[in-house]
Amino acid sequence: MDLKTAAALRRLRLVSGPEAISFLLLLVCSVLKRTTDFNAVPAMGAIHGVLFVLYVLFWADAWNRAKWPLKTAALYFVLSVLPTGGFFADRRLKREAESAVIASRARQEGVVNA
Repeated sequence: MDLKTAAALRRLRLVSGPEAISFLLLLVCSVLKRTTDFNAVPAMGAIHGVLFVLYVLFWADAWNRAKWPLKTAALYFVLSVLPTGGFFADRRLKREAESAVIASRARQEGVVNA
């Protein structure tokens, strides 16, 4: 894995957690709006919207650089629209990055011809 691919995966990981949190907070704000006089939906909606757009941009960049199959790319996109999906995406991306680092080190040391 080259440096730009690793950076793209890292950016996607960094935005997936906050995007998931903002989605959950938006759901809580929606419930509070309907049950109380508290209305933070416009502010929380804007925050979540920005984070979601960033997630989609970073997802497209990571898909392009990592050369994911369509199934993997679709999974990461579906995880972005599920309320807790960003947490699962973060965990999977972390494992993917760690295995790529291990494979890269093995290639450098001549252990694997890949």
